[in-house]
Amino acid sequence: MSKVFTAIGLMSGTSMDGIDAAIIKTDGEDGVERTPERNLHVPYTAAQRDLLERACAEAARKGAKADVVAQAASLVVDTHVKAVEELLTQSQMEPAQIDVIGFHGHTVLHRPDEGLTIQIGDGALLAFDATIPVVSNLRQADIKAGGQGAPLVPVYHQALVKQTGLELPVAVLNVGGVANVTYVGEDGELIAFDTGPGNALIDDWVRQHGAGHMDKGGAIAAKGRVKESVLSRLLADPYFSQDVPKSLDRNHFSLEPLQGMSLQWGAMTLTSFTALAASRADFFFPAPPKKWIICGGGTHNPVLMTEFQKRLSGEVLTAGELGWSSDFMEAEAFAYLAVRSLKGLPLTFPGTTGASVPQIGGVLHRPQV
Repeated sequence: MSKVFTAIGLMSGTSMDGIDAAIIKTDGEDGVERTPERNLHVPYTAAQRDLLERACAEAARKGAKADVVAQAASLVVDTHVKAVEELLTQSQMEPAQIDVIGFHGHTVLHRPDEGLTIQIGDGALLAFDATIPVVSNLRQADIKAGGQGAPLVPVYHQALVKQTGLELPVAVLNVGGVANVTYVGEDGELIAFDTGPGNALIDDWVRQHGAGHMDKGGAIAAKGRVKESVLSRLLADPYFSQDVPKSLDRNHFSLEPLQGMSLQWGAMTLTSFTALAASRADFFFPAPPKKWIICGGGTHNPVLMTEFQKRLSGEVLTAGELGWSSDFMEAEAFAYLAVRSLKGLPLTFPGTTGASVPQIGGVLHRPQV
């Protein structure tokens, strides 16, 4: 039997709501042991979120202010160190009991067509401060091999699908700031790509109207209706006809088509947009999925979940209904990927990112003694 590692996974997503941290035990292959109590969400403060947003804006500009990005990078390490400390305290564990941390960092720019993806956060510094080995820079090898560098989670989705014994084909849809899908075919074939927006556009719309930083529980969208003409404009984006694999920058889509709409109608139109964009994934699958399994923050929005039920082919379930974690799936995945990296196993594949060959990826940082 393969060696089993105890690993922490850390994720700071494009929704910028905070850091997800989780502990799993895994051999990096088919064996995954999750403990629901061993996970933690550390929310960003308004000031921290503002700094990350400014860093993303600066990273996208020529002549960007490097000091803003540097400040955000320092923030990312500091907050992740605290998240690790809190998770270990909550789990009554010591750093010596953890074999490795999978550290994603925070994406401030993702332009794979230009061979560019930037995740801020120093893996070596995190290893030093946490006194635990860290695997970071998980996207770079894939980008260098001509891949999209995203999504990274599909191989973990595949492990969970196999472990659960689900009838294939199955689609796993992760709805974070951007939504991405993993298709596991009848022969185990992996196809993965970003389907379109997740929560990010809805969050931006709500913030733009001074109504908070998210549409909690879909309460705002529930009071609106879909404006079909605007929805058609959004769906006309060339991204949806682009072949797979493909991936998106968080700020790919614009809110410009919605200007002049009410807060409620705009929120409902964007909610429908997320679901319809995901439904178009069917065009790229060899056969329709028997089940769609939804995970990520989007599962907490009942209006969005209703839209998925209406728009997606096959049975629609949440990850929680299968005993998986809807909220900590990505954090668990980065723990799993770190173990695969340690073992020299590939993280990405031609069918998931478009890389020329399967890529191992990741850089190991050992804590200095």
